Amino acid sequence: MRAFLMVVLLAITATGLSAAPQTEDTRSLIEAQQEQIRLLQEQLTATQASLDALRQQVEANVRATEAANEKAEILAENLESQPVVAESPNSLGGYGELHLNMLENQATGEETNMLDFHRFVLFYGHRFNDRLRFTSEVEIEHAVSGGDEPGEVELEQAYIEYDWADSHSFRAGIFLVPVGILNETHEPPTFYGVERNPVESNIIPSTWWEGGLAFNGLFADALRYDFAVHSGLNTSADDNYAVRAGRQKVAKARFDAPAYTGRLRWLGVPGLELSASVQYQDDVTQELDPLAGSAWLFSGHAAWRFGGFGLRALYARWSLDGAGPEAVGADRQEGWYVEPSWRFNEQWGVFARYSNWDNLAGSAADTEYAQIDLGVNYWLHPNVVFKFDYQDQDVAPGRKELDGWNLGVGYMF
Repeated sequence: MRAFLMVVLLAITATGLSAAPQTEDTRSLIEAQQEQIRLLQEQLTATQASLDALRQQVEANVRATEAANEKAEILAENLESQPVVAESPNSLGGYGELHLNMLENQATGEETNMLDFHRFVLFYGHRFNDRLRFTSEVEIEHAVSGGDEPGEVELEQAYIEYDWADSHSFRAGIFLVPVGILNETHEPPTFYGVERNPVESNIIPSTWWEGGLAFNGLFADALRYDFAVHSGLNTSADDNYAVRAGRQKVAKARFDAPAYTGRLRWLGVPGLELSASVQYQDDVTQELDPLAGSAWLFSGHAAWRFGGFGLRALYARWSLDGAGPEAVGADRQEGWYVEPSWRFNEQWGVFARYSNWDNLAGSAADTEYAQIDLGVNYWLHPNVVFKFDYQDQDVAPGRKELDGWNLGVGYMF
């Protein structure tokens, strides 16, 4: 291109020279043409530089594209080599706890020093579809069962759950009774203290499961409900109509007098739960004792967590009809506790608890139990906890009064 321009310019110059003598105008024309040649050369040089820079940029882009394509190919090969894991409809979980109890009966001086793998539990669930699922829980208590061994193998949950509407479902099978704080949520990392509190063991007989049909759901954004029709208790005069001894555990359970349980929970403030439950049973002895009759359970609780501070408080009361329960004072069985706690961080927390309960509260005699617990929890992991506490009981003279300390480790997954 440069050579072509030079030829054209020389031709123009030669033509101009041959067409007229060397006059002043001719010299001006030649000088103008030379200036044009100089400007054209400068433009040509700048164009050539731009072309060189553009070529270098194109070559760099090509190299970058080739490198990116190579990485993409390697990534694709790696992804193809990885196994495809589909979301499983089956789920497995569980929990367990080992306890060391070092207690002394203040009435007799007898010591109870015992190491016990109290509970080993496995959960198994299956999801049939987005609305239908199965949940089960199998527990081994005290490590060994059968014959004269102290342990038991128990089926605590086995139910089908179906979402029949948005935020509403029902359960059919064996399920935990919707009452109290611990009965439905009792995995060791979720509560303070080695042993479960005595009120939710003796008055609300946790763990308490029954068989039947239950409905639950959500009203508005904060109000939850539960209603269940299920097998009931079968208490006996031999045990002073104690409610814990009356659990049938859905093992060939008599169904002459089913029970009805309802609960409302309010969750309108983050960290706060307020709950009230009521249960009715037409005959607390399954029509086996003509001196007994119906039974009502009323309970309420508050559970609050604000930052590191926690507070749990619960009250529960049974009212049993009939001359039999009234004669021994079992017509009224009640208890309550309050438990403040402080969580320093993700690992350390301390608590104090005062419990008061009486399964013969209708008696004129002093049958009341009181217990103070002080302790610490150390979470090695959010789902693994070590626990230590000291308990001090206060009972009427001559009754079993256990004081001492407890150590435990628990887990869930």
